[in-house]
Amino acid sequence: MSIQERMQSPTPPFFQRLRNISIALAAISSVVLTTPVALPAIVIKVAGYLAVAGAAAGAVSQAAVQKE
Repeated sequence: MSIQERMQSPTPPFFQRLRNISIALAAISSVVLTTPVALPAIVIKVAGYLAVAGAAAGAVSQAAVQKE
């Protein structure tokens, strides 16, 4: 199965929820990273890690397919 077919195949419900949660994490972390207010360094560092983890989890969960 090619990557294109895999991305267009139906995704199981668990991975749909995981994808939605990871997209929310990435969105929240991007908001924190782009705030004009000075935040502590640890908050910025954690937001960066959440952005990377959210993007990776979203990509992996989208690639999961239902068994036929």
